[in-house]
Amino acid sequence: MYAVFRSGGKQYRASQGARLRLERLDAGVGDTVEFDEVLLVGEGAEIKIGSPLVEGGKIEGTVTSQGRHKKIDVIKFKRRKNYKRQRGHRQYFTEVEITSITSA
Repeated sequence: MYAVFRSGGKQYRASQGARLRLERLDAGVGDTVEFDEVLLVGEGAEIKIGSPLVEGGKIEGTVTSQGRHKKIDVIKFKRRKNYKRQRGHRQYFTEVEITSITSA
């Protein structure tokens, strides 16, 4: 069974045992997190689609790590004008292992 849920303004597809890198959550390593904004739950012909959320849908997971992604280089450049601006950005993430998916 799999589910689609919303967290941090993005949508993620999750199945039991999957590890997902989500936008940073305020939780420590080993803590249990719960996602209530479930948009779709099911498998095969038995799919429940919410409008917009599935009633009683819940996803639980355990935080496995906190970290930062690889650096993304941001460059502004104009040729022959002696103009160059270079910056880097590393986005924070929380890695979560999905432990259970329930629907009403």
